[in-house]
Amino acid sequence: MKLNDLLTFLHDDSLLSLKNPTISSLEMDSREVKPGSLFICIKGYTVDGHDFAQKAVEQGAVAIVAERNLDLDVPVIVVKDTKRSMAVLADIFYGQPTHSMHLIGVTGTNGKTTTTHIIEKIFNEANKQTGLIGTMYIKIGNQQKEVKNTTPESLTLQKTFAEMKEQNVSDAIMEVSSHALHLGRIHGCDFNVAVFTNLTQDHLDYHKTMEAYKYAKGLLFAQLGNKFDHNDLKIAVLNEDEEASEDFKRMTAAKILTYGIDRPADIKANNIKITSKGTMFQLVTPVGTRNVTIQMVGKFSVYNVLAAVSASLASSVDLDTIVTAIESMEGVRGRFELVDGGQDYTVIVDYAHTPDSLENVLKTVKQFAEGRIFCIVGCGGDRDKTKRPLMAKIAVTYSDEPVFTSDNPRSEDPQVILQEMEEGVADNQYTSIISREEAITYAVKKARKGDVILIAGKGHETYQIIGNEVFDFDDKEIALNAINTLNL
Repeated sequence: MKLNDLLTFLHDDSLLSLKNPTISSLEMDSREVKPGSLFICIKGYTVDGHDFAQKAVEQGAVAIVAERNLDLDVPVIVVKDTKRSMAVLADIFYGQPTHSMHLIGVTGTNGKTTTTHIIEKIFNEANKQTGLIGTMYIKIGNQQKEVKNTTPESLTLQKTFAEMKEQNVSDAIMEVSSHALHLGRIHGCDFNVAVFTNLTQDHLDYHKTMEAYKYAKGLLFAQLGNKFDHNDLKIAVLNEDEEASEDFKRMTAAKILTYGIDRPADIKANNIKITSKGTMFQLVTPVGTRNVTIQMVGKFSVYNVLAAVSASLASSVDLDTIVTAIESMEGVRGRFELVDGGQDYTVIVDYAHTPDSLENVLKTVKQFAEGRIFCIVGCGGDRDKTKRPLMAKIAVTYSDEPVFTSDNPRSEDPQVILQEMEEGVADNQYTSIISREEAITYAVKKARKGDVILIAGKGHETYQIIGNEVFDFDDKEIALNAINTLNL
């Protein structure tokens, strides 16, 4: 594609270049530049792409998009906002792939990963070729790729969607983070269905206030569009039990489909019965009622299933296919995942890293625990500090043996993080162990028949970030090793 053909879509004739090279790729990382690339200078938190423009030219970039003039030997296209321009250019360069696929976006504080995986399972049951983008990986069919962010930058997104189209993906499901919404990463994505799970405290280091955090989540529903295209219906799937849904209803012109447990809703779960092995409930929908048994545990799991069922119904999947899929779904890696080493007590690994998610998981554990509940929990460094005493208080309130430990301390002193957690439980009994491995081993050694150990915070993650280094660390593997060592 010629440079000026691309620039035409920025709708500013002053940007057109006298030189009009052929563009073979779009890049925002100078290390990925190759001959024929258009390099887009993006200002990040730690680096500024403008500082690498000369290097990009040396590697073969034939044009640069920047926010200021640069003295280079190739055309420099100066725009007001390179991120906004990148979204437009990427969408066009890759052939607007989301315009010809069914795209579902899931946002919320907790439950995004599980909900998207349940939707994927349902769509696979319906014989649809799917793509998945989220916290754990990018998945195209059965192929997986690593991701750096829950929701990648717009350039990576459009390139990924184009790859999905090449692999005949008809339906894509993606987690949409509040950061991505606020930073405009999803600009250009043509969503058909937008799903809201819940809103609780998280990421206040970035958003500062809950109102700002809620506003960011609401952008997904506001950006569904304002016109009524009955041949391309947009649907907002909202959790009726969440107060924020009332604001999102006002923010969107799309058709609204609600789900819930405690309040009247379009899709509901009644008569919920929770055991240590699964959950039973009556699924009530506009197209029929079914008694279902899922292999996932807890009320929060029911909410995730309801969200996925609602998104699937909004996507015209039939109810029997949906039920077959959700009943055969075994769960998601690191989400209330049982660790079985043949022990006579229960060990669970869960991604719960917010006050609300930790409380939900511990309340679920209390429903079936026969003995004591151990809760191993920490708080990440360089992240929202206000939730540290809250996490500690919840652990002390809902467990018998709270154990505070490290969870990706990053650049912070882990001892200081623990002290800030302890400030919320000054008059309570707890144990603090900086080493996460030692904390897990401590709980395993103390556990007896009927006890439950919850290892919270990292879930599927297989690393620990300490300082600037990334170390191999898998909660499940550490727990298994401790169990097996004791069984020797």
